[in-house]
Amino acid sequence: MITSISNIQMKNLIKLQKNARTRKEQHAFVTEGRKMFEEAKALGIVKRAYVSESYVEASEEDEEKYFQGIAYEIVADKVLKEVADTMTPQGILAIVEKPEYRLEDMIAGESVALLLLEDLRDPGNLGTLMRTAEGAGMTGVIMSKETVDLFNPKVVRSTMGSIYRVPFVYVENFTEALGEMQKQEIKIVATDLKGKNAYDEEKYTDKIGIVIGNEAKGISEETRDRADILVRIPMCGKLESLNASVAGGIMMYEVFRQRRK
Repeated sequence: MITSISNIQMKNLIKLQKNARTRKEQHAFVTEGRKMFEEAKALGIVKRAYVSESYVEASEEDEEKYFQGIAYEIVADKVLKEVADTMTPQGILAIVEKPEYRLEDMIAGESVALLLLEDLRDPGNLGTLMRTAEGAGMTGVIMSKETVDLFNPKVVRSTMGSIYRVPFVYVENFTEALGEMQKQEIKIVATDLKGKNAYDEEKYTDKIGIVIGNEAKGISEETRDRADILVRIPMCGKLESLNASVAGGIMMYEVFRQRRK
């Protein structure tokens, strides 16, 4: 049993949670909780698991059977609590292999519906958008390289498992990636205050990419120029803009609504 925060494995867990470079180097990230662990286990992408002493004692599962085929360590409760990113850890942490997808695969096909994120910085927004993308039936999420790390612990938690199920990719040059999509006849629609039409006045039943821009600055001039259509989301009151995840949710569910018909 691991009883010290100075244990090399515990130090590595902390680095994985706090450092995007470490996650990139190890091609892995950390999940917390039984549900996230079991989904990763079913996919065969758990590298190593850590379970608290009290969790093992309280569990009705056969320990060896539950972790069959997975390297795992029992950790003293106080140590797991220090290592966990949450205030009240659920007893299981796991190091999970990062899924991998390719842009060329995501933009191919006839039923493409993509969420395109340019320079989003808020972990909560990204996690919520990933979760909403799954709910709205989007086929993937494409992000600029300046978008917050998807494997940030706060993002991972807020995806509620969608990180395992929604294809995603970061692109080095966002504008060039939009051009590649347009070559595949994917229509690029960006939300912008300068949009001529309201979001629900356009057609989204063909191959589509919905752009959501940075929380503070919106979309870049390059993206604005590249987009096929600019749409606005009407607002009452004196608001200048909506939260990025709210705007993204509105747009994605309009795509979903039209496609359901």
